[in-house]
Amino acid sequence: MEYLLLIPLKKGYEIDLVKYLKVAISAQYGNVDDKIKENLETLNRQRNHATSKTLDTRQEHSLELLQKYYDQITLLQSKLPQADIPFKWRDSFEKGGIFSSGALTVPNIGYEKICILYNIAALMSQIGAYQGKEGSYNDVSLKQAIKHFQGAAGIFQGLKHTTSSAANTSELTFDLQSDVLSLLHHAMLAQAQEAFFYKASNDNMKEQSIARIVAQCSEFYGEVFKQINMINLTNKVSLPEWIDVFSMKQQAYAGVAEYYQAIVAQQKKDFGEQITRLTKALEFLKLAETKITISMSNKFKDIMNKAIQSLEEVKRDNDFIYHAKIPEYKSLPSISKAILAKATDLPDLYFPVETDLFQSLLPYGVHQSILKLDQRRQELVNTEIANLREWTQTLNAVLASLNLPASIEDVKGVEVPKSLQEKAETMKQKGGIEVLERYINELPDLLQRNKEILDEIERSMSAEEESDNKLKSQFKDKWTRTPSRNLNQTWKDHVGKYRDILKNAVEADNKVKLKYNTNLEKMKLLSNSTNSSLAKAIPSNNDSGSNVDQSSVNKLRQLMVQVDSVKKERESLEERLKNIEFEELKHKFMKSMDLHTDVNEASLSAETIGQFYGDLQKSIRESQQTQEKLIEEIRNANEDFVSSKGNSGNKRDQFLKEAAFAFDAFTELLCNLEEGTKFYNELTQLLVNLQGNAEREELCKDLQNEIVNRPNDALPKVPSYQKPNESNATAPSSTAAPVPAPPVSSSGNQAPYPNYPPNQPYYNPYGQYNYYPPPPLPSGYNPYMAPPGNPAQYGQPYYPQQYGYPGQQPPPPHGYYQPPPQ
Repeated sequence: MEYLLLIPLKKGYEIDLVKYLKVAISAQYGNVDDKIKENLETLNRQRNHATSKTLDTRQEHSLELLQKYYDQITLLQSKLPQADIPFKWRDSFEKGGIFSSGALTVPNIGYEKICILYNIAALMSQIGAYQGKEGSYNDVSLKQAIKHFQGAAGIFQGLKHTTSSAANTSELTFDLQSDVLSLLHHAMLAQAQEAFFYKASNDNMKEQSIARIVAQCSEFYGEVFKQINMINLTNKVSLPEWIDVFSMKQQAYAGVAEYYQAIVAQQKKDFGEQITRLTKALEFLKLAETKITISMSNKFKDIMNKAIQSLEEVKRDNDFIYHAKIPEYKSLPSISKAILAKATDLPDLYFPVETDLFQSLLPYGVHQSILKLDQRRQELVNTEIANLREWTQTLNAVLASLNLPASIEDVKGVEVPKSLQEKAETMKQKGGIEVLERYINELPDLLQRNKEILDEIERSMSAEEESDNKLKSQFKDKWTRTPSRNLNQTWKDHVGKYRDILKNAVEADNKVKLKYNTNLEKMKLLSNSTNSSLAKAIPSNNDSGSNVDQSSVNKLRQLMVQVDSVKKERESLEERLKNIEFEELKHKFMKSMDLHTDVNEASLSAETIGQFYGDLQKSIRESQQTQEKLIEEIRNANEDFVSSKGNSGNKRDQFLKEAAFAFDAFTELLCNLEEGTKFYNELTQLLVNLQGNAEREELCKDLQNEIVNRPNDALPKVPSYQKPNESNATAPSSTAAPVPAPPVSSSGNQAPYPNYPPNQPYYNPYGQYNYYPPPPLPSGYNPYMAPPGNPAQYGQPYYPQQYGYPGQQPPPPHGYYQPPPQ
């Protein structure tokens, strides 16, 4: 076999897969363990081998390297379809040049996949051509050539229908355009059919069969010649010189088909048809000889010589012996065709038994279903815990308004109630009013630090855009990089969201300060007073308490015991809600998905969550009903107690109520300020991460590789606090692990500060532009979401207004998802 098309491989540019995939995996799955890091290095080495310039294009081993890398990329795409990796590949037919436009960069794993697949087909064409040339008379080599040509044809056929959608772009290089892929598909089929002809000839098949095979071979090459003439081949290598070869082979194989059909006519003693077909065969072969400047293959020459000799012999015999009528060629039946070459179906994986390097990562669709399951579970847990805390806060508020249990601890009104002593001691142990003052005084500095970082990020992006505009003005059309204003739009949006967060946080700080000032007097008294000073501060009750109905007092004391029991039960319910293992729930859900593939994912997740949380929800509803009855009994018993006591203790009761409210305010404020300080500190770290990601690295790198003789403008200077050696201003890379969520404080409350779920996938709305997954928001609770509706509505979280920051929700337990501010 001679004059076979060897399709050149695309050139892939080097890229650090480890760097980009760490970002993508961290953004979607949140955890890049040592095993994954090791496998990332392995994948990077596979790519380097698959795109190496020293790849031996005649060896099966080289093909195996490409196929194994393709398998891993295919598996990885199912898990990271939105990974933003700027793969750059050059057109395989581009002549090239310093300013050549034959290279295309697309930040999409699908683009890498189709380029590798293209190279597999190109390498198959080269190995097939080598086997065909070396084995014209070798059955094993011809079989290998056929296998590779048909495999290449199947790949080009598959790429023809999927390239644009897989690469997620309509701007493709010449070699990936559908008309070029169609041309290569038919060229590989033609060469495979040609190999079948050689094998049939070597096997001494019947002439009728060979004629049919060769007739189809001529038709294949005719289709290739037709398609190549419809494509603009200006400045393309390899293909232009093949136009004449394809035309030659079309004519030559048409002549070969007529030659073998003439032998069939001879066998039938139809000498007239034999003469006509031999004449036409020589006509085709001589026309083919004129199509190329070099000589035809020996196979064609041999058949031409045989045709000339046979024609002379049959004409002589017909003139002297047979006298058969010689028919017109148009009157002869056409030669039926036998299509033996067929495109091999593209396999899902070339080596399905090979280990998936990232088998620990769930496929993207399954991962999204798991995330939705976790979100629904978190919403349910948040709702139920919020309900439990709301009801407990309502119960506390009722007791405080009735001055319970303080009013029944000292019915005579001359001693300091035991509950008040315990509250004062608790405040002292937690640092008293001084710790609140310290936290409040620190808030302005923490706020200002975050504002300054945001200002610096905006300044840095503005400087980069200005530099980019200057380079665009300098290089004009040669500056083909994506404009900085487009690349930075993502980060500008993040900066805007962070500014909104700070604005809301400032409002929350102001409400904290208002509550602090409102309860300052009583908080100072409780945190600084001894029992004796407290006794002096509390108004005394001159009534001896002899008129108090002891039965009502006993009744209230019994009810207070029930109150304590209800609170302990709710603490237990809250712990049980938090302690249900998500892994166990996830395993149950995935098992259900495998068994019920036709069932809606939302229905399956609701059913699975119900199996784990149904009994707890029932207990929570019963706790609410118990509280409603308990409050009614407390009010009735307290009315009897107050009526028997009279009005002599009004001033004392009012003081004790205010003291109880002050203690509740202190507990809440301390928790809020601790979490507020933590929020600002975590936000600082996240803003530094944002600052590091927003500065696009090596802005002029691609241009420098192409315009080597032109200097580039200097990049903006990196801010001093972003240098890696400065302890207080390290700018972690985008692969930094998310900041962990804060633990639940001992008081059971968390401050109402924003929470953003770590490790969630982020949709890339910017298509072809480079996109970095946004950094997580600070851990903690998000107070900036309006209550979604009636608390009685099942599945809808509702957070009460009377506790925590005014107008804000109380915190949920650690680790539960709340959506970010919109």
